[in-house]
Amino acid sequence: MAVVLITGCSSGIGLEAAIAFAARGDAVVATMRNLAKADALRKRAADAGVEVDLEALDVTSDESVAGAVAAVSERHGPVDVLVNNAGVGFGGPIEAMPVEAARDLMETNFWGALRAIRTVLPGMRERRRGAIVNVTSIAGRLPGTPYEGMYAVSKHALGTLSESLAFETAPFGIKVVCIEPGFFATEITNNAEHVDQGAEGSPYEADAEWFRSFMEGSVTAGADPRLVADAIVAAAHDPQAPLHQPIGEDAQLYLSMLEGAGSFEGWTEASLPIVESVAGPRPTPA
Repeated sequence: MAVVLITGCSSGIGLEAAIAFAARGDAVVATMRNLAKADALRKRAADAGVEVDLEALDVTSDESVAGAVAAVSERHGPVDVLVNNAGVGFGGPIEAMPVEAARDLMETNFWGALRAIRTVLPGMRERRRGAIVNVTSIAGRLPGTPYEGMYAVSKHALGTLSESLAFETAPFGIKVVCIEPGFFATEITNNAEHVDQGAEGSPYEADAEWFRSFMEGSVTAGADPRLVADAIVAAAHDPQAPLHQPIGEDAQLYLSMLEGAGSFEGWTEASLPIVESVAGPRPTPA
């Protein structure tokens, strides 16, 4: 039995990962910024007949992360598995997106994960064992996504950090994995705190709305997030798990397209028809 700490568990992948680890028999501490949003998780745990401990944790706060990890250690023992799942997804034109919105996104998606990693790592290193699972995105393996540029930057950054971390911590028996989902039916677009910042009223408005309709349509039609949860659990408990793990048929398709494209220009030419199949023809600037 492992002690598992998961961030971002109010819905979607984090919620399902908490249930999946608990069903395996692990001691699970599911966290979220606001425990008032834990009702869905409580119901799923009751329906599944599993126990999930809850703890408030805001990944953007040093004090909150340190306090949560200390509480987990006191109740269950040291953290064996950290799952960095907390994240936000919103965007805007590079020219017009407010810098503060971009910083907020990076604070959660990148710095939040790093903050949690640095908190649990000393204990894992001393015990010579542990697993760190970073939930990134297939956007972190593909060329930059229009109007989701800062989101893609955050996921590329976390993926690169994971590669460096894996090399550094392997001698201490610590496993690092990047789970890279394609489109799954989660609340990520509904939960965005800053939706398309800077697009409204800008020269990019129609184009940004066109791409957002593709993103929302793809998420709505996405696969069951339990598939990602199962991949997280398997990776956390497999010492031979590869670092990069794209999850979903669409993720595999996009990587195959990228390999065949040969260049950024080739990639945009190949991917545009996919976007237009969901969102319609790309609008012409006014």
